[in-house]
Amino acid sequence: MLVDFHSHTRESDGTLEPAELAEAMRKRGVEVFSITDHDSLGAYGKLDGTAGTAAVVTGIELNTTYRGNEVHILGYGFPVDSPEIGRAIAENRRQRELRAERMAAQLQTAGCDLDLASVRAEAGHADTSLGRPHVARALVRAGYATDIERAFRDFLVPGKPGYVPQTYMRPQDAIGLVRRAGGVAVLAHPGRLKDESIIDELIDAGLDGLETFYPTHAPNQVAHFRNVAARFGLVLTGGSDFHDSRYTPCGVGMEVDRADLQPFLDLVV
Repeated sequence: MLVDFHSHTRESDGTLEPAELAEAMRKRGVEVFSITDHDSLGAYGKLDGTAGTAAVVTGIELNTTYRGNEVHILGYGFPVDSPEIGRAIAENRRQRELRAERMAAQLQTAGCDLDLASVRAEAGHADTSLGRPHVARALVRAGYATDIERAFRDFLVPGKPGYVPQTYMRPQDAIGLVRRAGGVAVLAHPGRLKDESIIDELIDAGLDGLETFYPTHAPNQVAHFRNVAARFGLVLTGGSDFHDSRYTPCGVGMEVDRADLQPFLDLVV
């Protein structure tokens, strides 16, 4: 079946409006999807019926840094108006603003004429959740990098002048938050972890699933995460991590066997 449980809009660091993303899902024939903006649920009030016949599962992506790893937790199937999720989003967005301001200050020290206003200008909406991609776009617009990938590589990864880790939430906290809100907590793109032993700690913290089907996961990684999920009773999910057609050329949607997804679908659809 064609699904997509990982995608982004202009409510965080994507480049499509929510209705435009939903229309892309419809045109692709996606049967079930989630919009998993970073620290934002704003997209769900802006779909305007554009999802067509597709089922829409509430989702969010919570970014954390843990033991030197970027650890992203996807939450699904909780009420959009969850008070606890709402409070966490508000605090995380405040921390994101402070982080973006610190990134800009560090880049200025490194010789880049960049400030928070120029980063904010890349976000589109006043209430957009800021992230590194907005800083990257500001660097490209200012001529300090030729594209987003080079901006990250030269300025925004560990060891580079604009890097600032996310320290406001641990992945264990994110898992607990999602589960207390009645949702399903899934580890995003586990193949990107530098230290896979973190997965054991997250399972102990109540992790429900692994994003096994992901564009950059090689077949041997898919097989490995299948085995991990089977061993610990975790559900499997999959998603394109779509942000922008220029950087996600395969577009939205992933073909995944229904049998692989059914335990997850039983929890959220």
